[in-house]
Amino acid sequence: MDFVLAKSFNEIYTAFYRKSYLYVKSYVQEEMVAEDIVSDSLIKLWEQLKQKPIDPVAPYLFSMLKNRALDHLKHQTIKHDVHGLMTEGLERELQIRISSLESSDPKEVFSNEIQQIVEKTLNSLPERTREIFILSRFGNKSHKEIAERYNISVKGVEYHIGQSVSVLRVALKDYLPLVGILSFLKL
Repeated sequence: MDFVLAKSFNEIYTAFYRKSYLYVKSYVQEEMVAEDIVSDSLIKLWEQLKQKPIDPVAPYLFSMLKNRALDHLKHQTIKHDVHGLMTEGLERELQIRISSLESSDPKEVFSNEIQQIVEKTLNSLPERTREIFILSRFGNKSHKEIAERYNISVKGVEYHIGQSVSVLRVALKDYLPLVGILSFLKL
């Protein structure tokens, strides 16, 4: 069929959707994202075909798909980089708070209650996330050592630690400001 003169979106969709979807998904690895990229690209192609003939259509479409997938992957890279920086900051903040808790007098500031909350919160985490956090924070293992142990990437280790930090932060939200103030007043 000559898609230069395609009369309906359905013709374009039927002819190109499946191959386009498989192509994009093989790179972005997310079904919904692939569907969005393909749908948007097919609509854009259809609108352009209504304005002027494009021949051949397939290379033009796959060029559009490639560029949209690249844009998505580049955006994901930036997002992961920013998330990594934010996670590092949260990790440092939590480490300071944990250090403050460890250095405070056990009879002060509800330490038994806080310890119970930390233990309960850590026990509520998925097993691998909990183990990675404990190895990092209490086992003094580097992210690289943990990644090798679990056969995951360093980014994967950072993800698990970030998840632990987020959950602990929520669980300890009522206690950590008090600990910070009392530690400051002791100085």
